[in-house]
Amino acid sequence: MTTIANSKDAMTQARTRMEKAVEDFRKELAGVRTGRANVTLLDHIRVDYHGTSMPVNQLGTLSVPEATMIVISPWDPSAVQMIDKAIRTSDLGLNPTNDGKIVRVPIPPLTEDRRKEIVKHLHKVLENHRTAVRNIRRDVKEAVDKLEKDKKISQDEQKRTLDELEKLTHSETKKIEDLSAVKEKEILEVK
Repeated sequence: MTTIANSKDAMTQARTRMEKAVEDFRKELAGVRTGRANVTLLDHIRVDYHGTSMPVNQLGTLSVPEATMIVISPWDPSAVQMIDKAIRTSDLGLNPTNDGKIVRVPIPPLTEDRRKEIVKHLHKVLENHRTAVRNIRRDVKEAVDKLEKDKKISQDEQKRTLDELEKLTHSETKKIEDLSAVKEKEILEVK
């Protein structure tokens, strides 16, 4: 955390850090399975490509030709087996097939139990990000209190800054919760 010289710095830092937490949550949600094919589902999968760990999307073109299929066309045909293995060993529960040139990843429909598991995981991720936002609030509040204690800002300015910090915290937490609610609805929706 960089040093905070005044209340404006405190709010700028709080806003920046909380927005990063929301953006991180948004990225995490992209990798959560919903039953529909989406190339971002494979974002977390890394392939051991000739001794280097690389993301799947840097080894070929990913496309979604239909709602339940992801197709990976590697630029190097020798990567087909490595991509196939990386997807199989991931925790996504996917079973890819390949013809030596391209990898097809069928997205099976989610069972009721699997949907509930995914929602439970989603709630854990949500709580982790809520906690991150609260920790940012705590850090900035401590910095603002120290500014007031060191007589760098007035008590009125301290109160105004803390009120603004509280509003920002509620706003960013609400964004995370809204994103989570949309994703949960998408997961529980049976097609």
